[in-house]
Amino acid sequence: MKVFGSGILFGTQLTDATGAAVSNPTPVQFGTMQDISADLSFEEKLLYGSYQMPIAIGRGKGKLQFKAKNADINSAIVGDLFFGLAKTAGIKDIYPNFPASVPASTPWTVTIAPPNTGTFVSDQGVINASTGLPMTRVATGPTTGQYSVNAATGVYTFATADANLAILISYEYSATSTAGPKYINISNQLMGYAPTFRAAFDISYGGKNATMVLNNCASSKLTLPFKNDDFSIPEFDFSAFADASNNIGYIALSE
Repeated sequence: MKVFGSGILFGTQLTDATGAAVSNPTPVQFGTMQDISADLSFEEKLLYGSYQMPIAIGRGKGKLQFKAKNADINSAIVGDLFFGLAKTAGIKDIYPNFPASVPASTPWTVTIAPPNTGTFVSDQGVINASTGLPMTRVATGPTTGQYSVNAATGVYTFATADANLAILISYEYSATSTAGPKYINISNQLMGYAPTFRAAFDISYGGKNATMVLNNCASSKLTLPFKNDDFSIPEFDFSAFADASNNIGYIALSE
């Protein structure tokens, strides 16, 4: 049979980062698939006698490795399938280069009000908008070209001499969200365990199908490339291995 295109890939989490089984997991589809490659290989053990060519070949260790490239960065792929860590509903973000100006009179402060009624988390620097040069953060009593910030309130204080100065403030913030945005707290796990998932791949062309289902998989690498003038195409690498019944999965072909 002939095939065309990149097909559709699904992953369903089986265990988390600690090896615990996940009850009632939600399958995730790898969106906007660009390509997927499957590398099925075995080691060969060659037996030689007096002749140049082997007289027997034995099959040794095998491996099923896959590389999937999809243009959607999905929290379920990152959290469930790669890290095996829980997702939390909410926003954690950085607001870069928020435009503001130092007040003309006392108290020469700028109070940050993050989007979505969020909470200020940390300072990421201030730039003098006129010169493009970064300003220097100090603990208290800023002078020309300096600033201080109250990390608990998000209040920036500037020097009297910098009144009316146009500035760009970058900061980190968090906000409550019950739907949509999610974040994953990456914790340091003991060596050994890896989250596992079931992978299902299907591709159709000319009225015929090729389907591959792998009962147990684990990911070894997640690449998130970011380019100046192109779309980001993450790469998700994973390998298949036997389940508790010593089964790998199946391959179904129309021919």
